[in-house]
Amino acid sequence: MPVRVERTGAVQVITLDRLERRNAFDGGMTEALDAALNGFEDDDSALAAVLTGGQDFFSAGTDLRAWAGAPTERGGPYGIAGRELVKPVIAAVEGAAAGGGFEIALATSMIVASETAHFSFPEVGLGLIAECGGLFRAPRALPLNIARELLITGERLPARRAYELGLVNRLTEPGRALPEALSLAQRIAEQAPIAVRETLRAVEAAHPADDDTDWARTTFAKDRARASADATEGVAAFLDKRSPRWSGA
Repeated sequence: MPVRVERTGAVQVITLDRLERRNAFDGGMTEALDAALNGFEDDDSALAAVLTGGQDFFSAGTDLRAWAGAPTERGGPYGIAGRELVKPVIAAVEGAAAGGGFEIALATSMIVASETAHFSFPEVGLGLIAECGGLFRAPRALPLNIARELLITGERLPARRAYELGLVNRLTEPGRALPEALSLAQRIAEQAPIAVRETLRAVEAAHPADDDTDWARTTFAKDRARASADATEGVAAFLDKRSPRWSGA
């Protein structure tokens, strides 16, 4: 299975497990993560969840050879990027959270990262855009100019800098992101469940974002980018392991 689910007390641990593709998402992995999160949400005894990609990397986002499949009914892209979280989900990040991997981390409630972690939006180097929430979640979670820079340069944001900017809740030594995320999740699980859920709901409701409008704007930008000759060239160049030859068409 591309996604493994385990329990530690009241905490559910969800592990992305497509290591041969650096946890890049195809349709099967999207469906598996959606199922795992649906199960977590529907289980009243599971009070918090940790989402991890293991010790070497978090996720490389979309598998450009297979693509990530259709958005799911409850979870949207990747089974999580369009999901309204009803209980806290904490991302435990080691290594790369790139493209959709970064967008998955942004879709969680909190991020714990080790010193090895880094975050990036490489889509512009493929002639594409950040299609799964990055265009609006990055400017919410980071200073606007930092988010803008990441989105249009594709450069990496190291975990320590992400921590200093407030994107990362807790920074750990290499290999310690999962234990620290579990500790944080267990602390949350000790609190009153209804109070936690209603607090999360109120915080999201108070946020001045308009997700419907933001998703519509993202879809418009995605459709224009994907229809370009540069998108075809960018993906082909990536798969051929060569530099792209942009036409601007």
